[in-house]
Amino acid sequence: MFISLILFCFRFPLYSKAALCQGCYNALRLNKVLEGKGSEVFKSIPKPFVTLHLRFEPDMVAYSQCEYQGLSSTSLHAIEASRGDRKPWTGDAAHIWRNRGKCPLTPKETAFALQSLKIPTNTTIYLAAGDGLMEMEDFTAVYTNVYTKSSLLNSEDIFRMHGNTKAALDYFVSINSDAYIATYFGNMDKMVSAMRAVNGHYKTLALSRRAFANFTAIGLKGVELADALWKSHREDFVMGRGTALPDCFCEFTL
Repeated sequence: MFISLILFCFRFPLYSKAALCQGCYNALRLNKVLEGKGSEVFKSIPKPFVTLHLRFEPDMVAYSQCEYQGLSSTSLHAIEASRGDRKPWTGDAAHIWRNRGKCPLTPKETAFALQSLKIPTNTTIYLAAGDGLMEMEDFTAVYTNVYTKSSLLNSEDIFRMHGNTKAALDYFVSINSDAYIATYFGNMDKMVSAMRAVNGHYKTLALSRRAFANFTAIGLKGVELADALWKSHREDFVMGRGTALPDCFCEFTL
C-alpha cells in the first residue's frame, strides 16, 4: 500500500493527487454517537481555546526509557511499575538520548514552553490526554483554566467509555479547536495535524523536545531559556504550520 501511494505521487498529475488526499480525509468520520458526544464536549468549552495533547503517563515515560529529576514518589513508583524490561538509559547514553529529543516534556516543562511562546496563563486549554497523567499540579499551577472530557461529561458517561472512545472524543475536539499544540508528535498528533491542515485550521504546533533538551543541556534557564525556545518555535508558532501532510498531498481545493 505504501509503495503504491509513493508511485501514485510521482506518476499522476497534481489534481489527481489532490483528489486522493481530499477523498481519503473527507471520508473519515466518527459514528453518529461519538460525533454527538464529541460535539457536546466541544460546545461546553469556552471559546476561543487551545487543545493541548500532553503525554506524561507512566507507560509513556517508561517506554521512553528516560529518567527525570524531581518527580514525586507517587510518579516514580507508577513509572517503575510500568517499566518491565525497558530499563532507563544511564550515563552518557542518557544524555545523548535526551538531546535527540526522545524524552517527553513534563507538565512543568510544557507550562514553561507555553509561557515562552507568550501564551497567556489565563488561556482556556482543553487537555487531550490519556488516563493517569502525572505531575499535573505543576501545569495547573501556571495555567489554571484547564478543561478535560472528565470535567465536562458526567461520571457515568466516562465510566462507560473505553480508551479508544475517549481518544476519539479528544480527536474530535482537537481537529476543531482554535489551535492545537502537541508535546509528543505521535500517531494521534499526525492524524490531527493532517486533518486540521485539510480543513484549513493551520494553527498547529508540535513543541520541540530536542530544542528543550539541547538548551537545558548547555545550562540555559529562566529568561535565556524562554528566549531560546521562542526563537526556535516562532516561525512555526506564528504561521501555525500543519506538519503531517506528505508533499504529494496538494493544498488546493478541487
